[in-house]
Amino acid sequence: MKSEWLKRIRNNRLGLRVGALSMIAALLVGSLLAFCLFPHLPVRLARATPTPGPTQPTATLEALEFPTPTVEGEAITPTPLPGTPTPTSPPPPSPPRMNSPEYGMQAFLWWRPETAWRDLDLIKGGGFTWVKQVFAWIDIEGAGEGIYDWSRTDRIVEDANSRGLDILAAVFKPPTWLGPNYPASGAVNNYRDFADFLTALATRYKGRIRAYSIWNEPNLSREWGGPPDPEGYIALLKVAYQAIKAADPNALVITAGLSPTTRWDNVAMPDVEYFKRIYQAGAKPYFDLLGAHATGWKAPPEMDPAQVASDPAYNNNDPSPDYLRRVYCFRHAEDIRQIMVDFGDADKQIAVLEFGWTSDPVHPEYSWHAVTEEQKGEYLVRAYQYAKQHWAPWIGVMTLIYISDPAWTQDHEQYWWAITDPDGTPRPAYLMLSQMEK
Repeated sequence: MKSEWLKRIRNNRLGLRVGALSMIAALLVGSLLAFCLFPHLPVRLARATPTPGPTQPTATLEALEFPTPTVEGEAITPTPLPGTPTPTSPPPPSPPRMNSPEYGMQAFLWWRPETAWRDLDLIKGGGFTWVKQVFAWIDIEGAGEGIYDWSRTDRIVEDANSRGLDILAAVFKPPTWLGPNYPASGAVNNYRDFADFLTALATRYKGRIRAYSIWNEPNLSREWGGPPDPEGYIALLKVAYQAIKAADPNALVITAGLSPTTRWDNVAMPDVEYFKRIYQAGAKPYFDLLGAHATGWKAPPEMDPAQVASDPAYNNNDPSPDYLRRVYCFRHAEDIRQIMVDFGDADKQIAVLEFGWTSDPVHPEYSWHAVTEEQKGEYLVRAYQYAKQHWAPWIGVMTLIYISDPAWTQDHEQYWWAITDPDGTPRPAYLMLSQMEK
């Protein structure tokens, strides 16, 4: 009797176990069928948290999501729910930025070491932070291909660095061993000689020269070695940019400043037309800042280019079209800026590589727009103030002309643009600029 009772208990337990296993199997089969029939639905396992007591926070369910299902090795992409953000590639890095503006002067430090220290002290003492110096290719590699004379550049870089001044190296003036008509003639070997020179220069002064401007006024045939050729300049600029960035990735590359001219033939090309052509030729990836020359001519710095273009007193009765006559004032830089915007390059800044006013009473081609030495100082100060108020954030360094070359005399037209005398004596413009708020 007792054994019969025990046998029934064992049979009941066995039945319960079989039933439980059957239920588990049914659940697994059902889940598998659902997964196969509806693979696009995410499968979730819910793990319940304990029921809260009187002092516990409200319980939640923590969802665990399975990996994306696959069919024959190919991932099935679920259809995004409305409002789900679509992943995008990261935006391109922003162009390098300067303060807006930064303050620079051009000096002549090459041939006279006994006055170079004096002129650098004048720049530093005036509260300016940049020195622009021509690094003439012919004066460094003039003896022959691959033969470099670093004696002057070593001194200039050391003297400027020791005063905390940033260097803007204006690189042009080819050596004679390249033959005539360079750089117009240099395209035959894709400007390999220029690339080699810049590689050597940027490698030697890595981290010590902050910016390089590539050539000077190539919109003039006398500077280009042939008729102005914007497309040819882009070939030169591309090679220069790649060489400098490979040697010193943090150095800034600036396009050449262009001559402010209205002439348009085989001798010269207006800067606005030249800038349009270089953009059309694909210049955008090959520079960090656009270089510009912003000569003041006769107009005060605030004068509207439209007014200058319509008034013969300010444009010297130039018969050119109105839009080209806008070049006769400092604010012509705004026309150059508009070209950048039109070509989708608004994120970059402009570097004014030259600007100023002359007091020249000697040379007729300049005396028509001469100002007094006091006006020169007032206009330079007001130009910086105008740019700071109206051109930020797109204006970068603004380099005025000049700390005088110690070799100049009054017979040199450049003498009359300067803010110091050749012996270092400050003119009124220097004194005004040194007191200007930066």
